[in-house]
Amino acid sequence: QVQLKESGGGLVQAGGSLRLSCAASGSILSINAMGWYRQVPGKQRELVATITRGGSTNYADSVKDRFTVSADNAKNTMYLQMNSLKPEDTAVYYCNADGVWRGSDGRYRGGNSWGQGTQVTVSS
Repeated sequence: QVQLKESGGGLVQAGGSLRLSCAASGSILSINAMGWYRQVPGKQRELVATITRGGSTNYADSVKDRFTVSADNAKNTMYLQMNSLKPEDTAVYYCNADGVWRGSDGRYRGGNSWGQGTQVTVSS
């Protein structure tokens, strides 16, 4: 099992910055990629940014040049630096991880897991 814990959300004024963190814990053999997604009520969860173990990144067009995703592989932790925040960035931000970890049966196998989410609110 793997647990993902997000932190760093909160309330910020438009134009401000926040830094989100996502720490993965558990019996992890390897994490191949991690990502940030966000969701507002009544809408589908959408991709914000992803990063692979090798450091390749991908961003939604709406956050390019404002958000930066990074990771510390040794700590199984991912970060999202969010600058120039806009009211439309308001959402619950979720962490996602894809990798290999030990399941409840004690066997290591590939899996995908989500965190509980952290609220980001940007006021105008």
